[in-house]
Amino acid sequence: MTPEQRHRCMSHIKGSGTKPELKVRRWLWSHGYRYRLNVKSVPGKPDIVLRPYQTAIFVNGCFWHGHGVTESPAKSDELRAKSDLINSACCKIPTTNREFWVEKIRRNQERDQQNYALLQENGWNVIVIWECQLKPDRIEYTMHDVELLLNSNLLSMYKQHTPVPYSTEEETSLPMAAES
Repeated sequence: MTPEQRHRCMSHIKGSGTKPELKVRRWLWSHGYRYRLNVKSVPGKPDIVLRPYQTAIFVNGCFWHGHGVTESPAKSDELRAKSDLINSACCKIPTTNREFWVEKIRRNQERDQQNYALLQENGWNVIVIWECQLKPDRIEYTMHDVELLLNSNLLSMYKQHTPVPYSTEEETSLPMAAES
């Protein structure tokens, strides 16, 4: 591809309403979960927000967020700063203009971690669903795990505190219902 063709292709990629996000939304809706999309008032503007569950769901593309990529081992700090990322099974970094893509993926990963930390500080539960987890052979397993997390989040919000036992001391003589 020429640089102009690649630019045109990359500029048409959407940030919300993607196919993986639509799969998650359809599954949640069909199982009775109601949600809001891309809520700007929630830090990080998550893809799906379930307020009753105090949960934010991010549906990340493996390429854009560098799923499973690792740093290549470098011997010195100077080389480590310039070190490259090693491809994973579901994320292959382009060979053309590689420095740009490595830096972009690193920035995305750093921003994601900051957003997750900020949400957790504010009492939100964060669920990250990767694009590779939504393939036809894995989607049911993944979404059942999400449902389990949502239900445990809801239960933890309404978890009863440990009961305070009554005093069993005989010194205090309280009237019984049968007494006059």
